[in-house]
Amino acid sequence: MTLHLPDAHGALRAYEPRTEPLALTPGAPFTSRTVFSAAHVVADPYADTTPDSPAAVDWDATLAFRRHLWSHGLGVAEAMDTAQRGMGLDWAGAAELIRRSAAEAKAAGGRIACGVGTDQLTGPANLTEVRAAYEEQLAVVEESGAQAILMASRALAAAAPGPEDYLEVYGHLLRQAAEPVILHWLGPMFDPALEGYWGSSDLDAATDTFLDVIAAHPAKVDGIKVSLLDAQRETDLRRRLPKGVRCYTGDDFHYPELIAGDEHGFSHALLGIFDPLGPLAAQAVRVLDTGDREGFRALLDPTVELSRHLFQAPTRFYKTGVVFLAWLAGHQSHFTMVGGLQSARSLPHFARAYELADTLGLFPDPKRAEERMRNLLSLYGVDR
Repeated sequence: MTLHLPDAHGALRAYEPRTEPLALTPGAPFTSRTVFSAAHVVADPYADTTPDSPAAVDWDATLAFRRHLWSHGLGVAEAMDTAQRGMGLDWAGAAELIRRSAAEAKAAGGRIACGVGTDQLTGPANLTEVRAAYEEQLAVVEESGAQAILMASRALAAAAPGPEDYLEVYGHLLRQAAEPVILHWLGPMFDPALEGYWGSSDLDAATDTFLDVIAAHPAKVDGIKVSLLDAQRETDLRRRLPKGVRCYTGDDFHYPELIAGDEHGFSHALLGIFDPLGPLAAQAVRVLDTGDREGFRALLDPTVELSRHLFQAPTRFYKTGVVFLAWLAGHQSHFTMVGGLQSARSLPHFARAYELADTLGLFPDPKRAEERMRNLLSLYGVDR
């Protein structure tokens, strides 16, 4: 059963795979926290495509994975960066994903929120065009019956000279939104094109502008999703939110402490790492529902090493590790990604991701995961 896994220096190390998975069973939604998993898409492995082609999606496998998340009580954050928005999945594909997933959520009784952006703009755009692109996508999400997540926009970052432009664009969108939305602040470590979002590279100044947007329209903001990988900044921001506006952590490095919270409050969650961690994360939150913070941390703290590994720089390629683990776990029959993004990480990276996930007991069938890892090693020329 021994696997020989390559490390970052090219040496092979022996690893004995786990033989039994964790016992993780489906369950109802949570009572103490609202938790979304940002979900990946499954590519069609038989499509004759190139990295520049529109995404070819395996809809059956993609929707089956969302049913898996809902069965464990998690909400689905759809058509976000985890679904490769702007990294293989274009707006036409995202719109189809939103419509299909929203219909599936209604049938399954699952919670869903969907990303609204401006990625149909393929070249330079002015602020009027950016606003119109947001409006088009907002209409699609609202017509689907899903909650809207106003995503950070590359086009807006390029077109907005200063904070007043963000106040105008977001104010317009919030005034016309039918229901309260989630505002999304994605840091440049996830997307370098978002440097200087909210009108400044000074994060204190950007935070003030972000809060000004919320303060002007608190009834239209369900919450904020913050992905800056800075726990103290998120905590400080959380404490400055108007009453009734939630903070959904998007911090894939510090999520256990942020969700557990302190005497001043806590974060809800909207996380890419809860794609591979879904069942284990759900069990941890159910423990937290009983008031047992220590039990929650005991379950979730050991997962942080895996998350930090998947989200290591360049952070935007974390999707590759997420899909790799979905393949090992049996949620899809292949390791192929839209845009050819399966090539974005190295064999040593995959080997360490497998080892960490297997140690945690994340694979429902450890033997199948081991066999698939062995096949990948052989493909790369590791024969023992």
